[in-house]
Amino acid sequence: MTARPRVLFLCTHNAARSQMAEALLRRHGGDRFEVVSAGLEPTQVHPLTHEVLAEIGVDTTGLRAKGLKEFFGRTSVHYAIVVCAEGEESCPRLYPFANRTLFWPIEDPAPDEGSTQSPVERFRSTRDQIDGRIRAWLEEPSA
Repeated sequence: MTARPRVLFLCTHNAARSQMAEALLRRHGGDRFEVVSAGLEPTQVHPLTHEVLAEIGVDTTGLRAKGLKEFFGRTSVHYAIVVCAEGEESCPRLYPFANRTLFWPIEDPAPDEGSTQSPVERFRSTRDQIDGRIRAWLEEPSA
């Protein structure tokens, strides 16, 4: 039996974007992939991450913030998908342990300086961007 390709979603804190991506790929990809997420400076999963995923019926059981050290050098990764916004200083750049690295620049929904959207609206918008990105990626022949 062939092992399922491992997909690792990465962002800075593993609190929102990468957690959403992990949960959404599990939902849309079924058992096609082994899906995990991590961050360079893990904190905790943001409560609004759980809330906006639950709104669309995505199970958030088991989501927890994880550091990259849990995976780096310990396991092979078929796809490392970096979901940090372009230009984020702490955004991971090099992953020699991944067969393929993809960069999906998505703004962090947590900061609210100058935003006209409410926090929950920002998290919904981020969720929807990631959801669309994952659905499109799954349609690609190389996924």
